[in-house]
Amino acid sequence: MENDGTSQEKLFDWKAALLLAALLCGNVALALGPWLVRLTDTGPVSAAFWRLFLALPFLVVFAHMAGQKLSGMPRKTLVLVAIGAFAFAGDLASWHIGIGMTRLGNATLFGNAGSIILLFWGFIIARALPRGAEWLAIVCALAGAGILLGRSLEISAETFAGDLFCITAGLLYAVYLLTLQGERARFGSWSLLVWVSIFAAPVLLVLALALGEPVWPTNWTPIVALFITSQLIGQGLLVYSLGHFPPLVIGLALLTQPAIAAVIGYSVFGEVLTPLDIGGMVLLGSALVVARATQRKNAKHRL
Repeated sequence: MENDGTSQEKLFDWKAALLLAALLCGNVALALGPWLVRLTDTGPVSAAFWRLFLALPFLVVFAHMAGQKLSGMPRKTLVLVAIGAFAFAGDLASWHIGIGMTRLGNATLFGNAGSIILLFWGFIIARALPRGAEWLAIVCALAGAGILLGRSLEISAETFAGDLFCITAGLLYAVYLLTLQGERARFGSWSLLVWVSIFAAPVLLVLALALGEPVWPTNWTPIVALFITSQLIGQGLLVYSLGHFPPLVIGLALLTQPAIAAVIGYSVFGEVLTPLDIGGMVLLGSALVVARATQRKNAKHRL
């Protein structure tokens, strides 16, 4: 009887189940971000500032809990962190602006396009042509993006511009990842994110003021919910779970974000998707999955 009980217990791996739940819940938490950005009564760049600034003390705690040192970084690393932080600030600013101009599903898909950009960058560095599934990712990405951009242009020039802001955000996030990929392995994700936030938050604040945005919120609820779901829960669960799954599983889990965002866009903001829109999203989402599955091991997920 004891052997039967032991064998039944082994049939269900609780640790694997918890890791998968963390991966999915982290993506769900991140999918709420665009909705919360729209609900804030500050400017979009101001909201990006607050999500970093309010999360900073918690990120320090996370770094200490993970045993990652926050001091003793060489000057070269700090220079790279500063460069990466400017790209990260541009990523958040561009994405938040785009969120207010285009559909939530589009914003989420294009904002996560960093994986596809990293795939292209890999071809340039290796001076090699794509092979097999990589060609599939390129075709799906171009076709899906073309459909979604064309549909946005049919809706309005502002929606099309919003898509471009979100694509720019994906490009800048790829720059951020490439700048710090070597240092991340040396110092740890949380430690670097603390320093990136220290550099990026003032940049976002200055940019928000330069744009004439309202910075101080009159309703703190969306701001607090944004930094908790996106910077703490979303990132925390993903950092906890990502090292335990192959890139293909991570890519598939990533698709929960645009799906949830599209549902919120329809139910809350009346953003109706046509079959052509859904087809474009499926193509671009498929490209994201293939890019994740074929990218090099040193490519990291969006923090």
